[in-house]
Amino acid sequence: MRFNTALLHSAKLGDENTGATLTPIYQSSAFYQPSAEQHEKLFHNKATGYSYTRINNPTIAAFEERMTNLEKGVGSVACSSGMAALTNALLNIVGTGGEIVSSTGLYGGTIDLFHDLEAFGIKTTFVEISDKEAVEAAINENTRVIFAETIGNPKLDVVDIKALAELAHSHRLPLLIDNTVATAYLVTPLTLGADIVINSTSKYINGNSDAISGVITDSGNFKWDAERYPLLQQYKMFGKFAYIAKLRNGLFRNTGACIAPQTAFYNMLGMETLGLRMERCSHNALTLAQFLESQEGVKVNYPGLESSPWHDIANEQLHGGYGAIITIRVGSKEKAFAVMNKLTIPQIVSNIGDTKTLIVHPESTLNAHSTEQEKLDANVYDDMIRISVGIEDVEDLIEDFQKAIAD
Repeated sequence: MRFNTALLHSAKLGDENTGATLTPIYQSSAFYQPSAEQHEKLFHNKATGYSYTRINNPTIAAFEERMTNLEKGVGSVACSSGMAALTNALLNIVGTGGEIVSSTGLYGGTIDLFHDLEAFGIKTTFVEISDKEAVEAAINENTRVIFAETIGNPKLDVVDIKALAELAHSHRLPLLIDNTVATAYLVTPLTLGADIVINSTSKYINGNSDAISGVITDSGNFKWDAERYPLLQQYKMFGKFAYIAKLRNGLFRNTGACIAPQTAFYNMLGMETLGLRMERCSHNALTLAQFLESQEGVKVNYPGLESSPWHDIANEQLHGGYGAIITIRVGSKEKAFAVMNKLTIPQIVSNIGDTKTLIVHPESTLNAHSTEQEKLDANVYDDMIRISVGIEDVEDLIEDFQKAIAD
C-alpha cells in the first residue's frame, strides 16, 4: 500500500464489538482480571492483556501499532512527550560512564537534556554530523549511541542516514534518529539503517497542537553486545524485541512517563491526514522560501533551495518535499522582533507541525539556555526567525511576509 492508504488501512482500526470506525478511548487507569493466575501471568510476560494504563492500554496500544507501521519497525512505546521519549530511549541503553556522540544541529531542549544527563555520569560529545572524520574521532570505548535529527531543528541540516548508520555499525554502535521534523512521509530512517527512531508526536503526527506526546520505535535489527549493553542480555529471549521488552519492563514502566489514552486518540485522528498535511506544508514552505530568498536583506535557510548546503542530500534522501521549516535572518534582533510583531497570519508559538503557520525567535526562547558556542554550532542567531509553515493559502503568507519585512 502507498503512504496515505497505509495510514488508513495498515493497522487494525475501530472496534469489532460495536462496529465503531474509530478506536475507542479506554479512559481507565486499571483493568480487572478474571483470576489471580491470569494476573500473575501478565506481570511475568506469560500472557497478553492489560493491567494498568501506566504500563499499557488498548487505545495507546492501537496508536503504538500505527506508529510501528508508519516507521516500519517491530515495536513502539508511546510516552508523555517527545522529551520523555528521547530520555527513555537513551537511558534504556546508556548508563553511568556511557557517552553519546551527537549532532550539533539539535532542538534547544535536547541540548539541555544532554547537559542534564551529565549529573548521571553520561557525557555527550557534539560534532558536525556530516563530517565523517569528526564523528569517528569522537567515538571511544565508552560511546554507546550516535544521535542525530533527520532534519536539524532549527539548523535544517539533513543528515545522511545511510552513511551515518554504516559508520555507527562499523563501531558496533546503534544509530538513534529523531524523525520529528521530517516524519515518515519524507523518509523512514529505519529502512536506511537507523536502529531506533524518535518522534515528538506533538508535532506533525498530531498536527493540531492539541496534545503532547512522543514515541520510540525500534527496528529490531541491532545486535546488542553483551559487554557494552549488559542489562539487555536478560531480554535476549525476546529476540528482535529485546530493546522494547527491556524498556517496557523497566525504565518506561518505572518512570511513569506514559501517554494518556485521550492523547493517543487525538494522535490517531491526526495521523489520518499526515500525508496530506505534509504534502501541503512542504509545498507551501518551498514556495515561501523561494519568495523570501528574493527579498533584500533576508537570508533564507531551507533544504529545498539550491543555496542550502544540504540540498543535494535532501534531494537524494527525502521524498515528497523538503519539510515545512524555514529559518530567515533579517539583520538584527530588533528587526526580527519587529517582523514577528507585524505578521498577522503566523502565530508566535514555541511549537512546530501545526496546520497553522507558527513563528518563534529561537535565540531568546528555545535556545535560551545554550552556550554561545552551542548556538553558533546549531546555526542559532539573534536575528533569526524560525517559521513552521502551515496549510494556509501560500499567497496570503507571501503577502503577509512581504508587508512585514518591508515596513
